Amino acid sequence: MSSFSLILAENINVFEFTENELSTLKVRKVRGADAKTIYSIGENENGNFLRAEANNSASGLGKEIKINLNDYPFLNITWKVEKDLQGINENTKKGHDYAARVFVVKKTGATPLSNRAMNYVFSSNSDVNTYHPSPYTKKSIDYTLSTTKENLNKWVTVKVNVKEHFKKFHDLDLDEINGVAIMSDTDNSKLNSLSYYQNIYFSSN
Repeated sequence: MSSFSLILAENINVFEFTENELSTLKVRKVRGADAKTIYSIGENENGNFLRAEANNSASGLGKEIKINLNDYPFLNITWKVEKDLQGINENTKKGHDYAARVFVVKKTGATPLSNRAMNYVFSSNSDVNTYHPSPYTKKSIDYTLSTTKENLNKWVTVKVNVKEHFKKFHDLDLDEINGVAIMSDTDNSKLNSLSYYQNIYFSSN
């Protein structure tokens, strides 16, 4: 048996952000939303990125992917919010919008409503490391990783231990997650936002 087979890859990319990939991702329009968020592909010196423009709209892009959290517990995200959503109360149903968010999902039942999720957000109003249950379901925790109070229209790279968070917030000692989704939404506040996503991957440290 080759010793190389025991060596883990350093990172596992979740999204490639290519036109081909964009056409294959599952689009989930939020019930009651007037329109879908417009997603498109762009490129800069650091590679491809996803541009998300929300205008009184809400839809997510999801990918079913199994990640071994024992080997790759850390989620890494590079993102930017150019136009944010100042003045809304994000922990209420009327203000539950984010210019950028990345869901990490664990299937825990037969229906999507039974799933548990960590919803990592680029907030327009909250401080980094603040969190609360979604006003729509206690099975999803909104956790602020970045805020436009500090970084408006600037690329920011963040890292978070997903395995620790599922244990802390859901009391689940997970070996793996089942999916990751991106969503920019403004359907509750009826506002406009513009954001970008790049280099979303899991790492061992």
